[in-house]
Amino acid sequence: MKPVHSLRLRLFAFAAIVVVAALLVTGFSLSALFARHVERRVGQELDTHLNQLIGGLRINAQGLSLTREPVDPRFQAVFGGLYWQVNDTTSETVLRSRSLWDTYLEVPGDVLVPGDTHVHEIAGPDATVLLTHETMVVLTAPDGQHQLRVSVAIDRADINALAIGFSRDLAPVLAILGAVLLIGFMLQIREGLKPVHRVMAGVNAIRSGSARRLSREGVPEEIAPLLDEVNALLDAQDAAISRARDRAANLAHGLKTPLTALEGDIERLRHKGEAEIADEIEELAKRMRRHTERELARARLRHGRSTGQIPLLPHAEAILRTLKRTPAGEALDLQCRIEPTLTVAIDVEDLNELIGNLAENAVRYARSKVLIEAESHREHIIIRIGDDGPGLEATATTETGTNSRRLDETGMGAGLGLAIVGDITDSVGGRLELDHSPLGGVEARITVPTRPQLTPPG
Repeated sequence: MKPVHSLRLRLFAFAAIVVVAALLVTGFSLSALFARHVERRVGQELDTHLNQLIGGLRINAQGLSLTREPVDPRFQAVFGGLYWQVNDTTSETVLRSRSLWDTYLEVPGDVLVPGDTHVHEIAGPDATVLLTHETMVVLTAPDGQHQLRVSVAIDRADINALAIGFSRDLAPVLAILGAVLLIGFMLQIREGLKPVHRVMAGVNAIRSGSARRLSREGVPEEIAPLLDEVNALLDAQDAAISRARDRAANLAHGLKTPLTALEGDIERLRHKGEAEIADEIEELAKRMRRHTERELARARLRHGRSTGQIPLLPHAEAILRTLKRTPAGEALDLQCRIEPTLTVAIDVEDLNELIGNLAENAVRYARSKVLIEAESHREHIIIRIGDDGPGLEATATTETGTNSRRLDETGMGAGLGLAIVGDITDSVGGRLELDHSPLGGVEARITVPTRPQLTPPG
């Protein structure tokens, strides 16, 4: 059996168990109380019949007689369920109701004190069980005093029938009560979970970039400490991100000066005629720069950059304008076909890294044209950057996970650029794919979820 992971279902299941248990206890308790009440009421009726019998008993020279019988018609019906019997223990005379017909009440032979009433359950006619009340009276006759055991009995089946009828009438009432209670619990659970949904909405707002902290407005005091802890965690994360950015900036500045000095040394080597050595050192310097850029980007991603809805068109156009001023891009037709209202849920620097690296790679290989397009779907946005270069056949292809990335064996810059793009798309739950472009070259497709899904790279 699978465990129930829904808090709502758990609470409702617990409430249902409590309601059912409470109703069962209530039903059994009420039925037992009603049975006791009926038995007491029947006992009072039996005592009344005893008093009527005692009032009608007479002893004279002819013997024991009853001047008037109880008026209940069941005493006259054979096995009618209501019986009386008088035993004269002195003369061993027995009077009995017509309802007993040819049977007798087999009362126990316990000692009775005049004035006391004993209650027994005895076997009755036709295999019935009788509830019996009996008492002892002493009457004076010409031949002396006579002790009389006066007994009145009723079929317990009549009492049980009343209790069963009460239980049947009680069952639908308890069922309606249970349904009302369950509906009430459902409403209570829904109202009780509203603060949780409010917190979830706040977390989504933070993740989408529309809010920075969880608000305590309208949140009950039981959940407020959780919000304070989350906000404190966000403050600590922001501080850690700030420190990581500072360290990354310090690292970049620390490497910038040596690399700049190395570029000057490379130029001096070329002036001295050491072009081959200069080219080798320049390639190593480029590798160092690109590796540094990738590690700085990965460090930024690991510390969970906040994301918001960023307009795509201005950033894509700005990158194309920059590339147009480069020697490789000034002779190319650089086009951008993106709807002005289209936005992506990604950090600005990450977006510039994505488009910048892929567009730079396309400019590197394009013969005459580079095109950036984007389209929005329900759950994701696809950005396509294509060129009319030599295509995939002219370059190496490597498979990493689900991504196919083109790597230029003669230039590590493009390869590391794609690696940085892959790291960023992985961190936001996206995907990078390379395929044939309609322009004839390579098309890089970036798929980014509509809602940010920050997953720092390993």
